[in-house]
Amino acid sequence: MIKVIINGAKGRMGREAVQAVNNDSELEVVAQCDAGDDLGALIKATQAQVVVDLTIASAGFNNTKIILNAGACPVIGTSGFQEEQVKILQALALEKKCGGLIAPNFSIGAVLMMKFAAQAAQYFPDVEVIEAHSPEKEDSPSGTGIRTAELINAARRKSPTKCSDNELLKGARGADLEGVKIHSIRLPGVVAQQTVFFGGHSETLKIEHNSLSRSSFMPGICLACKEVVKRNTLVYGLECLMD
Repeated sequence: MIKVIINGAKGRMGREAVQAVNNDSELEVVAQCDAGDDLGALIKATQAQVVVDLTIASAGFNNTKIILNAGACPVIGTSGFQEEQVKILQALALEKKCGGLIAPNFSIGAVLMMKFAAQAAQYFPDVEVIEAHSPEKEDSPSGTGIRTAELINAARRKSPTKCSDNELLKGARGADLEGVKIHSIRLPGVVAQQTVFFGGHSETLKIEHNSLSRSSFMPGICLACKEVVKRNTLVYGLECLMD
């Protein structure tokens, strides 16, 4: 059995994760942790092998350092990581010889959506991303939106069409990540939704994914817990453990 701590266990995602991990025959929740608890001490006391962090974006970087320094494998579901922060954490994981994952999205369908978008970007360089989450989400754009734009940029064979950015209202054209526009929607009733909208010669293509409940993220979390203990590097994106 792989010993797992759920950090952020009082939140909606955290409660789902506790149940999902405990229902997996290869995993065991040895502790539940939340704001104000000493995460490092809890890891050492329980000898946890994996910590699933489902807290908030502003805490994710520091929590990952605590997990690695305590000798456990991080499975990070908080977003908002900068490229330099990921590099710092990957170097620390190598030093500690710990596997780990930073996942912009734990949904298997969302990972496939990102992979399909990258494939389409080879033929359709003109693309915009529209992502929607609940009002409680701390960061915009979402980690999924940013990761999708990164994968599209890596796959593009041609530059996108130059468009006017003359905004009558500031922000009307969305955020820009190397030529990929990302639009963030925050509304009650939404769990997680993303549309990747491509434009071509007299045609359009839309790739869309919807998470209808937080249970859609649980298979990815359980998969990650089993896979990170087999590794000694920290990866960015669930697809790195699926391929």
